Amino acid sequence: MDDFMNIALPKGRLGEKVYDMFEKAGYGCPSIKEDSRKLIFESAEHKVRYFWVKPSDVSIYVEHGAADIGVAGRDILLEYSPDVFELLDLGIGKCRMAVAGKKGFVDDPSRTLRVATKFPHIAAGYYRTLSREIDIIKLNGSIELAPILGLSDVIVDIVETGTTLRENNLEPFYDIVGITSRLIANKVSFRFKNTAINKLCSDIIPYCKKDS
Repeated sequence: MDDFMNIALPKGRLGEKVYDMFEKAGYGCPSIKEDSRKLIFESAEHKVRYFWVKPSDVSIYVEHGAADIGVAGRDILLEYSPDVFELLDLGIGKCRMAVAGKKGFVDDPSRTLRVATKFPHIAAGYYRTLSREIDIIKLNGSIELAPILGLSDVIVDIVETGTTLRENNLEPFYDIVGITSRLIANKVSFRFKNTAINKLCSDIIPYCKKDS
């Protein structure tokens, strides 16, 4: 195990915001902003090594030790329950997991509710607390189509502004849980790089978004 901190960042705009936080906290790596096809970016000065991965894969890289730390949405942590330490709520990437469906939909408790979602574990857990019998339909994209085409009664999905729902004559009914991005750590790395990881956490706290 070398003395570099291996950091998995989620690709996309969220990852760019995350990197800006790290840079402001003193963990910059100028090469990451260069226009290149490189996959790994290092700063010998700050002893950090960054790499971009698909947001849903960050926790996998961290859990299996390819990354010491990473940033993953609370939705991923709740859905897949990776064996990692959750260190900080960064307060960015705010959205919510919600139940939504066609405007005017009324649930009939006498029949099984059809629920389309990318998050079957979260959906099942929510409806279990309500003792509601459901049939989960696992989809990987275009969740909003499911109730429109009659594939499902409702959907359980991430809602940020609600614009896509409104544009498709859908509306959110219930919020399940709030979602933000979390700093997570590999359990072995946290043991052997504890001083460095704790210092990074302390350095980045001032740049975490606080609830208004």
